Amino acid sequence: MAKAIRMSRTGGPEVMEYVDVEVGAPGPGEATVRHEAIGLNFIDVYFRTGLYPQPLPAGLGQEGAGVVEAVGEGVSHVRVGDRVAYAGRPNGAYAQLRNMPASLLVKLPDAIGSDTAAAMMLQGMTVQYLLHSAAPVKKGDTILFHAAAGGVGLIACQWARAMGVNLIGTAGSDEKVALALKHGATHAINYNTENFTERVREITGGKGVSTVFDSIGKDTFIGSLDCLRPRGMMVSFGNASGPVANFSLGELASRGSLYLTRPALGNYTATRADLEACAQSLFDVVERGAVRIDINQRYNLADVGQAHSDLEARRTTGSTILLP
Repeated sequence: MAKAIRMSRTGGPEVMEYVDVEVGAPGPGEATVRHEAIGLNFIDVYFRTGLYPQPLPAGLGQEGAGVVEAVGEGVSHVRVGDRVAYAGRPNGAYAQLRNMPASLLVKLPDAIGSDTAAAMMLQGMTVQYLLHSAAPVKKGDTILFHAAAGGVGLIACQWARAMGVNLIGTAGSDEKVALALKHGATHAINYNTENFTERVREITGGKGVSTVFDSIGKDTFIGSLDCLRPRGMMVSFGNASGPVANFSLGELASRGSLYLTRPALGNYTATRADLEACAQSLFDVVERGAVRIDINQRYNLADVGQAHSDLEARRTTGSTILLP
């Protein structure tokens, strides 16, 4: 038996139960992974609350790192004893042990530990596809990145700096603003004391930014559009404040023929080649020190309810991991 988190209904942190589960032998195309660390991400909250539906009862968690204990028929790219990590569906990472589709696993370089891997795979590969594929940015560009002191945001600040991109970040306190600046943001705005749209216009001399990366959703969506220069790109990749509703496409035309995309990591890592390329790009910037992964919170798996409460209350910064 192994310990895992299961939920039979949606709702608050209390719906997550710490239970014993039976983990059988891996099926064809699967590998059994014993987790050494598990990542905590805001998408987990979306599934827990039901914003993102899934059949119940169900597990939670889309990111983990550990060691392969067994492989099923047809699996050849990982072997027993390999150190591996993953990010993405299916849910179920909140567990000591699980069977995974082996096609989602990538081998870890010796220089990257399991704690670091679990803290960076989902967030780091998200930054990789955002900056390099969903809306490719280049040296000299000026972009706006919301939630710049969160796990995704701090990685984005560092990666943008390494690329020569001017990143304007937003955060909810002076302390978080300072954290974003420390990690490479060119400018940072406290959205609780400043109007971020006005400040972006001031910083850019009225021109606006080329791209906005927005994981907040309804609270920042229209303001984000107003930060863009004509023919700029709006990348909406999350709903931390709730989903965007009642949006008219005319809003894009009236602001200068803007572009809008709503990407998801799974579409950018759908093939084995794309997954390995995305992961390797992340490993490279971490190994050469251009991006440092800050694990600022650690919780035991049994205390996942507190972890979710802290995440939703914006009491966390950087990355958070669960220890099985």
